[in-house]
Amino acid sequence: MGTWDVGPFGNDAAADFGGDLDEAAAGEREGIVRSAFTRVIDTAAYLEAPESEVAIAATALVAAQCPGGEPADPIYGPEEPLPDLTGLRDLALQALERIMTEPSELIGLWAESDGGPWRANISRLQNVLLPQPSGEQLSLI
Repeated sequence: MGTWDVGPFGNDAAADFGGDLDEAAAGEREGIVRSAFTRVIDTAAYLEAPESEVAIAATALVAAQCPGGEPADPIYGPEEPLPDLTGLRDLALQALERIMTEPSELIGLWAESDGGPWRANISRLQNVLLPQPSGEQLSLI
């Protein structure tokens, strides 16, 4: 496994994904992110780790644009500007749910090592992506 960190871009597949986004035309970047999610969501059989790693990196890009989201990795994340990805929140959540459901190679690999920090990062991403309750409504009556 070409992993060196528990963060969303701490592996070879995610770092390559960041580079792919930089090389793509600006109008293609949202579609590339969307495809990362749908490949994972549409996999009913055994889910390979590289597809999961790319989807997690894509999720981090969406989360970075949401309130409470952290900036994407400045070294391995994309350098080129991204379009508004917040409309992909639901797909990102679905992808994370699939990644964390067997059969999934990535959860098995992290179970073999200290996967606690990795799971905590996944939980943080999910929390940022979940719809936030609207503020207290003012009564006009």
